[in-house]
Amino acid sequence: MSKFVVRFLAVVLGLFVAAHLIEGVTISGIYSAIIVAVFLGLMNVLVRPVLVILTLPITIATLGLFLFVINALIFLFIGTIVKGFDVEGFIPALFGTLIVSTISWFIQKIT
Repeated sequence: MSKFVVRFLAVVLGLFVAAHLIEGVTISGIYSAIIVAVFLGLMNVLVRPVLVILTLPITIATLGLFLFVINALIFLFIGTIVKGFDVEGFIPALFGTLIVSTISWFIQKIT
């Protein structure tokens, strides 16, 4: 399998794990998980770099921790636009992104 497919499936798996572990993150099925993974990929490629540049001073002041806030806000935003994927606040979004990122990173490292 190509690295792209592995990364994509890792994000989908991470979404299901996050929905299972975190109260406040729900996903209705595989179709919703695939759509969310596509949106996450698009947002991380198109929107996140702009947000990182715009918030560079606060990111530097917080030693990079503000990047977690940016990721959580993107996750929360996707929860508002994708039907079947609900995120009930900032804290569930923050923990959801941590789980999805960790699982995705781990799967990429072992493959």
